[in-house]
Amino acid sequence: MNFGITSKALGLLLLTESVCMLPSMGVAFYYGQGDAKALILSMILTAAAGLLLLGLSALRPKKGIIRYKEGFMITGFGWVLACAFGALPFCFSGSVPTYMDAYFETVSGFTTTGSTILSNVEAVPKGILFWRSFTHWLGGMGILAFTMALLPSIGNRVGTLQVYKAETTGPIAGKVKPTMRETAKMLYLAYGIVTVAQIISLRIAGMPMYDSLVHTFGTVGTGGFSIYNKSIGHYHNPSYEWIITIFTFLSGVNFSLYCNALHGNFRNLLKDKEFQAYTGIVIGSIVMIAININASVFHDVSESIRHASFQVMTIMSTTGYSSTNFDLWPDFSRMILMLLMFIGSCAGSTAGGIKVIRFVLSFKIIKRGFHRLVHPKAVMPIQLGGQTVPEETLHGVTSFIVLYLVIYFVAVLALLAQGMDMMSGTSAVAATLNNVGPGFASVGPMKNFSKLSLFSKGLLSVCMLLGRLEIHSLMILAMPHFWKK
Repeated sequence: MNFGITSKALGLLLLTESVCMLPSMGVAFYYGQGDAKALILSMILTAAAGLLLLGLSALRPKKGIIRYKEGFMITGFGWVLACAFGALPFCFSGSVPTYMDAYFETVSGFTTTGSTILSNVEAVPKGILFWRSFTHWLGGMGILAFTMALLPSIGNRVGTLQVYKAETTGPIAGKVKPTMRETAKMLYLAYGIVTVAQIISLRIAGMPMYDSLVHTFGTVGTGGFSIYNKSIGHYHNPSYEWIITIFTFLSGVNFSLYCNALHGNFRNLLKDKEFQAYTGIVIGSIVMIAININASVFHDVSESIRHASFQVMTIMSTTGYSSTNFDLWPDFSRMILMLLMFIGSCAGSTAGGIKVIRFVLSFKIIKRGFHRLVHPKAVMPIQLGGQTVPEETLHGVTSFIVLYLVIYFVAVLALLAQGMDMMSGTSAVAATLNNVGPGFASVGPMKNFSKLSLFSKGLLSVCMLLGRLEIHSLMILAMPHFWKK
């Protein structure tokens, strides 16, 4: 095990996180609400921990490039450490009552979940709220990918492919450039273009600059933290809702397709089978929910379409904003939203969930199973977009879904044992494991997770990390054979 290079990578990650607190500190000074000191102290402690890890790396050999073990170590411990130090501004500012609450909020931020323990978010200083939303943007594409894009010492000396594979979402980690550092740069270029485009769109629509920034971070990062207790419903502005609806859809698309589009390969986007399935599910869900809520809730076609479109996209993209209290919608609509939590968006996007591509491949596997009942000796490779999918990938898809369901039901049972009701427990785990944010009942869009027990908050924090790292990258660290030579 190469602990030296692992320590170096983690140290550089914490230094990067410390620097990333600077914009929030600037916001804190600008508004003068007394939270600047908390951010400065957090920056100092985070940077000190980073320097300590860099110092420890000098005591260990740094031979060769990173292997799979080091890749998983950097990814797993990197996310845990980033969340641990990212929680400091909440604690030092007094915005949350306990460190566990701060850690839950930070994990929710970096994993782009959007579940919150804050009962009155509007009372929190603007600098802290800016950091809270900025964690969405940093975690959306991956905090390690961000570090790789900025620091050549990681991009050149570490086997970044292993880190990228461990952090990326979906069954297949695609490259758009020859090196992973170049790939990370291209992904963040596309990410930045979408971010700027939404900020400009919201400003043109009349949203204040500060509000535009934090809600863009939450949209493009598919996180969902808002600065108002009623989320986007606070504004009662259809223009804002439509802009966010459009950009949540865009953020749910594989960003490597945008990178290809920047090189002129627009056809790849439209021909992509996952994108086609993703678009079809979105349109179908909007139509069904709009018809259902128009008959029973809004009784206005345009309003029904607007709210259906907004909630379908914020749930399927796992953003989690709310324009209205969808927990009061009919069971049919709520069940569709629950199913969309599990499906999620495209692999390689900032969204959570199982991913559309896995469902596409699962249906193909099921179809092949029926064909083999008739032709048991036939060779039936599964193809996607004209290319044969390796059997290893197919096995990975099935094992992921099985493991996912096991974790889901174990977590639900653990919450129910704590006294939580069925709807709250099942939706809380679905919302956190899929990185969605709000659930139903006691953890619905107009409520929060503050009343949960310490154990429940810890469990759901683990669910959020498992969902963001797609289970394997974190669970492998708990396996005894992983640590054997």
